[in-house]
Amino acid sequence: MTMIYGEVAPGFESVRAAFAENFTRHGDLGAAVCVYRNGHPVVDLWGGVADAETGRPWTRDTLQLVYSATKGATATAVHMLVERGALDLDAPVAKYWPEFAANGKANIPVRWLLSHRAGLVALDHPVPLKEALAWHPMAEALAAQRPLWTPGTAHGYHGRTWGWLIGEVIRRVSGRSPGRFFADEIAAPLGLDFFIGLPAGERDRVSRMAYQRPDVDLTTLPAESVPEELREQVAAWRDPNSFSNRAYAVTDPAAIDFDSPEVQAAELPASNGIGTARALARMYAALIGEVDGVRLFSSAVLASAAEEQAGGKDQVMLIPSRFSAGYMLPTASNPMLGSSSFGHTGRGGSLAFADPEHGVAFGYAMNNIVGGIGDVRASSLVETVREALA
Repeated sequence: MTMIYGEVAPGFESVRAAFAENFTRHGDLGAAVCVYRNGHPVVDLWGGVADAETGRPWTRDTLQLVYSATKGATATAVHMLVERGALDLDAPVAKYWPEFAANGKANIPVRWLLSHRAGLVALDHPVPLKEALAWHPMAEALAAQRPLWTPGTAHGYHGRTWGWLIGEVIRRVSGRSPGRFFADEIAAPLGLDFFIGLPAGERDRVSRMAYQRPDVDLTTLPAESVPEELREQVAAWRDPNSFSNRAYAVTDPAAIDFDSPEVQAAELPASNGIGTARALARMYAALIGEVDGVRLFSSAVLASAAEEQAGGKDQVMLIPSRFSAGYMLPTASNPMLGSSSFGHTGRGGSLAFADPEHGVAFGYAMNNIVGGIGDVRASSLVETVREALA
């Protein structure tokens, strides 16, 4: 039986039980969950192993790469610039990044980048990975890229490109790289253990990921054997020219080893944030209220940041999705805590969000990266928090 460490406030004991069940029934190897309510932690738990090969235990300070949950941290940096009057989401991106105007993009507003409406999910000519990690070659390639649909007419998840697009806007406006801006303006005031671009001295604290393949690879089945509701997605996965594949093939090679020191040290503001569940929950708590004297957003900026900008069928994921200006919004498959929630998932199971109606912020990070549908680890924790609040 996996030992569970940490603390829960009275009334939230059921979250500890649900967290333990994730190890016994749902495949967690090493993980952490944290919940803030009204600016104070009410759940802070961790357990399991940080490295399944060596048996290194997951400790209070273990860091975990959270894939696209990073987007929530990057979006927060954007809205802090809005808060300060340095950035207008309705201004053209080219106002801040003149080279971006090429190939018919002169009138795309920053808001469309944030909400995945710019049609820049892929590149006609992928960038060598080493150059992409160095930043500027990828920014230059995206500035030159033509949109793949008429901007503003549809939305599709910019899984990889979003980070360079939004990060370059942050860099042009603030004069600092997105990782540096996050470190200075968000992590430092709140004391967050979270990095976009891992310092070399923190490498030994990072968990090693394990990748769990789905029981059945749907792409190997005859088309008539695929469940009808999944056939369009499976057909897209089989097509190397689909947006579903091209969105994750913007580098050469397309595959990125997120366990490698080089990738973890680079700044990939869409996908390589590394930190603790506690840091994620604390950051989101500071978006909806005060945490130890720090609040990141005014109520007006919060309302704007969480307002829906895109919804309906996603041109990349081919399922319904909803986005505000940078954050995911609740859907049937990821309801979070309700209609006021906003946040972001990460590949394989991580989740972080805030719900101002309930005064709750939530963070969950884990190292067993689960593919396909049927992963209930985060949702079971959220449901247990919902029941505890009731």
